[in-house]
Amino acid sequence: MSLQEQVNADIITAMKAKDEVSLRALRAVKSALLIAASEKGASQDGKLTDEVAVKTFQKLTKQRKESLDIYLQNGRTELAEKEKEEIAVLERYLPKQMSEAEIKEVLQKIVTEVGATSAAEVGKVMPVAMKTLAGKADGKMIQTVLKEIFN
Repeated sequence: MSLQEQVNADIITAMKAKDEVSLRALRAVKSALLIAASEKGASQDGKLTDEVAVKTFQKLTKQRKESLDIYLQNGRTELAEKEKEEIAVLERYLPKQMSEAEIKEVLQKIVTEVGATSAAEVGKVMPVAMKTLAGKADGKMIQTVLKEIFN
């Protein structure tokens, strides 16, 4: 079962269970997946690939986290709570994220392979790191760990 089919099935389950939080988040996901499927080269035979679906989930999760930060900064706890709930629903569909220690280990190998010796050469490391860790680690986390490695 593809991620798109799983979302559709989970929407039905959420409707039956009257789970408003899941339903709200999954409807937003379904909408984003339909938009992604209409983009050129995103779908095969009218169906969205799981890779594109995961990228869509990551994008939506990142948007929710940014909104959460803004709401918390402005003291809007009721809106922040809604974002937290939706993030929890979205994260069920994402691949397991790597720990900071695992990311550091992978990045040290990449730094050695690329031959980077200073923070000025992060531009050489980042593209390889983002490709290697795609879906497994957040870009901000990768950047933070790279700064630690070069300092």
